Parts: sequence; C-alpha cells; structure tokens
Amino acid sequence: MHTKARVLTLALLTAALLGAPGRADLAPDGPSATPPRATGPQEVEVIAVLMDQHTHQPTVLLQGKRDRRALAMAIGLAEATGIAVPLQGVTPPRPLTHDLFLTLFGRLKVGLTRVVITDLRDDVYYATVHLRAAGTELQLDARPSDAIALAIRAKVPVLVEDRVFDKGGGVGVAPRRPNI
Repeated sequence: MHTKARVLTLALLTAALLGAPGRADLAPDGPSATPPRATGPQEVEVIAVLMDQHTHQPTVLLQGKRDRRALAMAIGLAEATGIAVPLQGVTPPRPLTHDLFLTLFGRLKVGLTRVVITDLRDDVYYATVHLRAAGTELQLDARPSDAIALAIRAKVPVLVEDRVFDKGGGVGVAPRRPNI
C-alpha cells in the first residue's frame, strides 16, 4: 500500500507540473481553434543593414519580437549609413543628422518615446515618430529609415503594425543573414 501511495503522489505531482487537461482538451474534437492572434503594432528588432544581392539596394531587416515575422525594407544609402553606424556601435567624429536631431531634442527637453512603422501603400512605407514635450504627446510623420535611425540612437522601441507585415510579405519569412 505504501508503494501505491507513492505512485499516486507522483502521478498527482506530474499532473500538477505538466498541467491537467482542460475541458476543451477532453472534448471529442480536441481543443477548439487556436487562440486569437495578438493584433496591433509589435516591437521589432533591427537585425541588420545589408545590400540586397538582386537589386543592389541597401535594405534594413526587421524581425518581430512577438511572432518572429521578418520585414525587409529597401532604403537609401545615406539612411543605411544612419542606421548601420549606431548598430555597429561606432561613434562618428562629427555628429550625423540623426545625432544632431537627438541633441536638439535633448536641449529642447523633448523626448523620443517610440517610432511606429504604420503602413505600406504603393510600395512606400510610412512611419510616425512619437515625442513627449512638456507632458504632451506629439506625433510626426517620418520616413521609416529616419525613424529607425533615431530610435536606435535613443534606445527606444521600433514598432511595426501587423498590416505592414501582411502587406510587406513578412509572414513566416526568416531573416536573411548578411554576406560578409
């Protein structure tokens, strides 16, 4: 009987640790549909800036932190430099334009809180820069490449709306690694 008590205790502990099946799991058809996908903008990681091998266009690679979808955006050469310099931890001898803007924001007591890539229309990406000044939130239209360059320097989140991933073909795309 002592062994039976141990086995029962072990079974109960295992069920508690692994989780007991819920009602839906015990139903004849198994669990119902998968839980609804979270919506709204998700924070992304700036993976790399690289040269697209097919178009020879500088490209910034972003990857969602929530669902790991990837997005590749073609950008200009100057914008690629503006993003790549802080990504690599390099401090230029003279401030670049984005550094100048952040210095100006600091002197004017304006804080950058986040940037959001909001849409993709007619092959053009759109973004907003979110600022806080004197307790007031401000939003400014910006090119995504400039917004990303500012966000990296200010160490604030870069967010991408789900519709941008959907329109940009970012569903389930694994980020490409730069060829170095």
